Order: sequence, then C-alpha cells, then structure tokens
Amino acid sequence: MRITGVIRERRSISKTASKKAQEKAAGLTPATSKEGPAVLNEQRSGAEKAQERPKGGAFALSQARSKRLLYPFAAIVGQEKMKRALILNAINPSIGGVLIRGQKGTAKSTAVRGLAEVLPGIEVVVGCRFGCDPRDEENLCWECAERAKEGVLHTEVRPMRVVDLPVGATEDRVVGSLDMERALRGGERAFEPGILAEANRGILYVDEINLLDDYVVDALLDAAAMGMNTVEREGVSASHPASFIIVGSMNPEEGELRPQLLDRIALQVGVEGISDVEQRVEIIERRNAFASDPVKFREEFEPESERLRSRIVSAKKALPKISSGKGELRKIAKICVEFGVDGHRADIMIERAARTNAAFEGRERLETGDIVAAAEMVLPHRARKAPFDDGEFSPERLRSMVT
Repeated sequence: MRITGVIRERRSISKTASKKAQEKAAGLTPATSKEGPAVLNEQRSGAEKAQERPKGGAFALSQARSKRLLYPFAAIVGQEKMKRALILNAINPSIGGVLIRGQKGTAKSTAVRGLAEVLPGIEVVVGCRFGCDPRDEENLCWECAERAKEGVLHTEVRPMRVVDLPVGATEDRVVGSLDMERALRGGERAFEPGILAEANRGILYVDEINLLDDYVVDALLDAAAMGMNTVEREGVSASHPASFIIVGSMNPEEGELRPQLLDRIALQVGVEGISDVEQRVEIIERRNAFASDPVKFREEFEPESERLRSRIVSAKKALPKISSGKGELRKIAKICVEFGVDGHRADIMIERAARTNAAFEGRERLETGDIVAAAEMVLPHRARKAPFDDGEFSPERLRSMVT
C-alpha cells in the first residue's frame, strides 16, 4: 500500500456533471486544480468560500479558535499532579486514561480542553469518518481497507480532538446506529457513526463520569478492552477502530464510580481549591486578563505552550528507548503486593506511567522518583483498605517502601 500526503476529492461522474450543470445555470464558472476540487469564481460570498475549504489541519484549528478561544493549558495555576497525569496519557495513550476527582471550579474541564492545543497533530486518512491511521493497516475501518486495495490512501494532518460524552447520551449516539432497512435491502453497511467513532485517536472527555448510565459504561468498557467498537442489530454488524484516551472528571459528593469502570481507568488524581493566597490572587488576575483580551493573553503564554509541546514530542520519540530493569520491576511488584491490589493491572500501569514520566523528564532510565510518581496516581483507587483504615492513600508509606 502506498500512502501519499496529497489531498484529492473523488466524485462520481454523475455528481460532477450535475454540479457543473447547476453552476452553469447560475452563471458561475469553475476553475479546476490538479490538487483539489473545483473552486468557484469570485462571485461567491466569503462565507460560501469558507465552507468549501478543506476541513482539518491548520485552517480548521484556526477556525475553531476563532469561534471559541480556549484558556491555555500552560496558564493554569497549580494542580501539577492533574496536569502531569494528562500529559503522561497524551505521550503514551496505552497507559489507560485518567480520572480527575475533586471540587467544582478547580480547572478540571479547562485543563482537558486546553491539553489538545499543546499536542501535535495526527495524520489521518482524508474523508475517513473514523480518523484512521494510514500507517496502521491492521486497524483500518472497512471503508479505508477498500480504498487501500486501490493502492493509495490520501492523508492529511488534523489537530487532536477532545470529544465530549454527555451524561444523558443515548446508546445509538454513543456507539452508532445501523439502518436495518438499507442493510437488509441492499446488503450494505448503512452505519451512522457515534461518539466513539469521533473520539478514535483523540481524547474522550466525560464530565460527571460517575453519573453515566450502565449501558454507556458497558460500551466504554468493551471499546477500551478491544480498541474496537462493534454494533450488532438483527444479525448485521459493523466494527470500527475506537482507541481513545478516556478522561473522566467527577465530584465525589455526587456519588462514586462503578467499580468495573474505575478499574479500567489507569490513573486517578484528586484536585481541590488552592489554599495559598498568592496563587489564588494569580488565578483571579489571569482569568481577568483572559476575559479582557483572550488573544493577547494566549499570545503571552504561547512560548510556554510551545516549550511544553516540544517536550511532549521529544518524550514520544524517546519513550520506545526507555526500558525497565529487573530492580525497578521488583520495586513495582513489591509496592503492589504491600498495598494489596487485586490482579496485575496496577503493576503494568505503574511501569508504563513511570517510563513515560522518565521520558517527559528527559531521562534514559527509570528512577525511584518516576516509580513513586506513577504509583501515587495508580494506587489510590486500587489499594485494599484495612478494617480500621481511614480510607486515605498514604504517599508517605509508599515512599518508605522504595527508599
């Protein structure tokens, strides 16, 4: 299979002829290009021309920013553990997501949405409804697999997406729906993608994740386990890749998370209001500056955002070269045994998160600090509680085990 970065538009002869006839009737003359679709002349309004521009890439990002300017990730005051957990998952999605527990008004949603802007873009197949990775032939959707048989997949780079999963979303909206009449009559996969398709290779953000309906939790568990979403209706099925970074946020006062989903999310961090007076003053000043002139405020933090983006890109490249020695693995195993965690998922998640933390810090090998930092985010919701335990995870006990 040959992959090219040239974006082309394919149209059937009938559709092209029909459009040309309509343009001729309207008195418009198209100008064709080898690199893309026909573009109408200057008689069209600016709004109409804007709608014809290709989606994705730098233009889509600038267009999205023009509609809603996001508060910069780099401008968030404090909450270092939350930011670190999000960054680690962005560098290494195989870690398995993060759950942010805490009070209202502690920048949970702001951090998740701002994170996407400091992440590098991803290469996708042009026109793919699922954002397939053109270099991952084994996990292409059926549409891209058919295109690949022709020998060429056209590609483009688009920004990382943050897709919201509403608490009250219906099952069809989450997993997608099948048009049974068309499927049975014509034998085609009449599939309408859902939220899991939109979130493929992106960030799936679930605010108030503890209030999700059971059927949504089941769909998330299945997709997280398989990396695929399968929809079956009356003997007809459709599958597509659904690999995403799940980020959930919740207020513990509103109820706890279902145990099955809690175990699937790798990292957990707690956030609370900052008690330092000077930092609280800085939060007020920055929010006021952003509200007054968001463009100028974002420009002031752009150098810091760019430095963070460079660190993330470098960490992604360095991660495959970082290995864990027997000594580090024994420390991880001992920690998990001492804290009485069930199964072996915690061991694996700590090791992955520790290696990723080392890559982000620019180190070539794991250090004890990397293991501690990872364990503090993996163990709090997995450690077995003693009969008279106060229920709080003890970082001091953790550090005493490895020093």
